[in-house]
Amino acid sequence: MEFPVIQRIGTAIRTQRVAREYGIEALCKILNEYLPEDQIAEVRRAYEFGARMHSGQARQSGEPYIYHPLAVARILAEMRLDATTICAAILHDVIEDTPVEKTEIARNFGRDVAELVDGVSKFHKVEGMTRAEQQAESVRKLLLAMAQDLRVILVKLADRLHNMRTLEGTEPAKRRRVARETLEIYAPIAQRLGINTLRTELEDLSFLNLHPKRYEVFQRAVNERLGDTKSLIKEIEHKLERALREEGIGASVVGRQKNLYGIYEKMQRKRLRFLDVMDLLGFRILVAKVDDCYRALGVVHHVYRPISELFNDFIANPKVNGYQSLHTTCVGPQGRKIEVQIRTRDMHHIAESGIAAHWQYKLGGKSDAAPAPQVRAREWLGNLFEMQGAGALDFIENVKVDLFPDEVYVFTPKGQIRRLPRGATAVDFAYSVHSELGDHCVAARIDQQLEPLNTPLRNGQTVEIITARHARPNAAWLNYVKTAKARSHIRIFLKNQREDEAIRLGRRLLEIALRELNVPLSTLKDGPIDAVLKVFGLHDIEDLYISIGTGSRLAPLVARHFLPDNGQGAATVPGESVPLAVEGTEGLVLDYAKCCHPIPGDDICGYVSVGRGIVIHRLECKHVHARRGGPQERVPLVWSPKVQGDFLAELRIKAENRRGLLASVAGEISGAGSSVENVQMPERDGSEALEMRFVVTVRDRLHLARLLRRIRRLEPVQRVIRV
Repeated sequence: MEFPVIQRIGTAIRTQRVAREYGIEALCKILNEYLPEDQIAEVRRAYEFGARMHSGQARQSGEPYIYHPLAVARILAEMRLDATTICAAILHDVIEDTPVEKTEIARNFGRDVAELVDGVSKFHKVEGMTRAEQQAESVRKLLLAMAQDLRVILVKLADRLHNMRTLEGTEPAKRRRVARETLEIYAPIAQRLGINTLRTELEDLSFLNLHPKRYEVFQRAVNERLGDTKSLIKEIEHKLERALREEGIGASVVGRQKNLYGIYEKMQRKRLRFLDVMDLLGFRILVAKVDDCYRALGVVHHVYRPISELFNDFIANPKVNGYQSLHTTCVGPQGRKIEVQIRTRDMHHIAESGIAAHWQYKLGGKSDAAPAPQVRAREWLGNLFEMQGAGALDFIENVKVDLFPDEVYVFTPKGQIRRLPRGATAVDFAYSVHSELGDHCVAARIDQQLEPLNTPLRNGQTVEIITARHARPNAAWLNYVKTAKARSHIRIFLKNQREDEAIRLGRRLLEIALRELNVPLSTLKDGPIDAVLKVFGLHDIEDLYISIGTGSRLAPLVARHFLPDNGQGAATVPGESVPLAVEGTEGLVLDYAKCCHPIPGDDICGYVSVGRGIVIHRLECKHVHARRGGPQERVPLVWSPKVQGDFLAELRIKAENRRGLLASVAGEISGAGSSVENVQMPERDGSEALEMRFVVTVRDRLHLARLLRRIRRLEPVQRVIRV
């Protein structure tokens, strides 16, 4: 009986402490500093409603649940957010965890509060949805709500920060999962939106919960390395302040130890040992005007020797999140490297608060014009709407890729600047201008020179995209594009293209299967079609064609469902079996077997494969003879007279090992109008003869025969056969 009593006492003590720090009175004390009385009264009303709705609910630590939303509201109050956001923070869990509906919140506290609360609420799980899919849908819902009102993400980040602060009572597996999600999504979003205060704490708390032992060792190593840093920081602060004052520059200098995760991530990214990381100390110099930033830079370089390659001017070239500052690294006392950031006080305010600065400026009665982070955030969020066509998991992967890239700055032919991630190509540039331009691009003119689309772009280049009306996105582009917008558009196009091809192929296969049963597809009525669709749980006939074309369902089995009495007891006379004509342009729904490499002119057949459509084999292929699939699985095929394209064929060549043999064979292949896709030279068995395997492209069997004749004419060649 003693243990539960002790547990209750511990919970009561924690609740009293939390109430003092995060209760409604503590929150209102902060709000009194910047909000009028009528708005604070509205916050109190939201608290009373939330406390009533969450009554009886408790966190894992034991204290009443209402203290969590109050703590979230306090984080936002310390950032000087408006009353609407504070109310939404207090109510952010009522839709998710209580019977309250969005309409009730709107009726009591207004539409803005209701929209913010709904945006933060998780996506309701659908039956059959995996945990990863539900998480992805919740993040997508959040990000798209962000695009309507940026305050949604401020509430969510504050919610995540308080959850990270109170993770110690949860299971290790959950701690790692939440920490990983925070590092992959929420901390980068905070950085992308310029909210440095939240980002650094989220990163350090994630590091602690994801790698607790590593964090402990790392923290101890940093402390031992820096020793008594307080005196060193004070020494550098006084020296820089005195030098700036002598030059007539009014400035404040603040030194700090860099956050642990920032140091750890730098070691990971640059593959450094801990002893190789020198700039563990950072200093900020805050001045009044932009002109003073550059004057202060000269003073710093006069006091401490700069390392020239470690200088960045983010005032002239702001980061994608609107961050502006001068960064320089110098050699300080005792040979220590110190990083110095120089910025105006307004720049510092925006660097720490990011998009939150917009509401702070409004509350302060300043200009209503949105600051740079607000403008950049809206540009980024505008791209999110263009990625909605992707699946939830693909959408989240695209967002992760796009969150905080290193940047290059390039120009359009009209002189407009485009910011792209480092390593971006002409395809990324084309999609950043307009999705239609990306869909139809064929080449690029970079600084007046014609270049291929996979050319990486460099700072300062002028890029002009060359288009063709019939050009379409290529699956190979996915191997080198860097931006989420380009990747998403290409994937959506390929998905739609595959569906179109699958519809055409599925219809042709069903027509052939029905013709064998003397039931022409054109004579089918809506009633029988609807009945078959209901059996398979499909919405329309196109869904049925897609399932057949992609191999999910077999056409002969589907065709039997169109017979009277579901194919039982009907006297049918088999019709003439018409093979499917292969034109070579079917693309994504026909696949050519790599075991036998069929080419036009070969006798062929096909096998239905789920997800791959029809896989084409030569009739003489050993896998065809070994396979015991029934007629429903095997599809009769012929080559269409209109077949076009290049097809792969494998050759085995036995020849004397002479100097230049490989070059001679490759020359003959090229001279025959073919190209080499792959070459293998197995280990020799000790004889003088050498065996080589080539995979080459040919148009048909006649083209292959001409190629074989050319290779046989080579003197060293003893034998050449098609595999």
